Amino acid sequence: MTGHNTGLFYLWFASCLLLGCGVGLSMGQNDTEPVVLEGKCLVVCDSNPSAEAGVTSSFGISVRAAGAKVAFSAVRGTNHEPSDMSNQSMTIYFDQVLVNIGNHFDLRSSVFLAPRRGIYSFSFHVVKVYNRQTIQVNLMHNEYPIISAFAGDQDVTREAASNGVLLHLEREDKLYLKLERGNLMGGWKYSTFSGFLVFPL
Repeated sequence: MTGHNTGLFYLWFASCLLLGCGVGLSMGQNDTEPVVLEGKCLVVCDSNPSAEAGVTSSFGISVRAAGAKVAFSAVRGTNHEPSDMSNQSMTIYFDQVLVNIGNHFDLRSSVFLAPRRGIYSFSFHVVKVYNRQTIQVNLMHNEYPIISAFAGDQDVTREAASNGVLLHLEREDKLYLKLERGNLMGGWKYSTFSGFLVFPL
C-alpha cells in the first residue's frame, strides 16, 4: 500500500469510528479509564500517551485497557521466621498472598515492584507478641525509609505497629517493610502488608 493510499485508509477508518460506528470521544484527564457502552465503543484521548498505558494509534488516540488494575495484600500465616535472610537484611517477609492483581508483589522477596507511574496507597500492620522490646517498622522505598511505626507498650501481650501513606511512584520503584528496631519473636502471625494503585499518571 502506497503512502497516499495509507493516508486515505486512515481517514476512512477515522470517519468510520467517528460517524459510522457511533464512537464517542472523551477529552478527559490523562489515564481516564475507558467506559464501555452497550453496542458502542468509547475512545479516550490522551495528550501524553505512553506505551505501558495502552495502544496508541497514528492519530495520537490512546485506547486504555480497562483491566489495568494493581493491588496486593500479603499476610504472615505462622509465627515462624521464614528464613535466615530476615536476620541479615531485617526485611519483614510474608508467606501468603490474599490478593495480587497484576502479580507485582513478589512473595519470596516480599517486595512490591511498581508497574507504572502513579499514585499508590500502602498500609501495614506488624504484630509483636509477648515482647517487652519496642519495635520500629519502616516502609522502605528504594532502600530509603518513607514512614515508620512503633509498638512499645509493655503492658499488653499483643500490639501492632501500623501506618499508611499515599506515594507518588515511578515505574519499577520497590516497596517493602524493614524491621529497624527490636525483634518480632512470636509476632509474625497476623501481620499484613497491602497496597494498590489509586490512579496512574
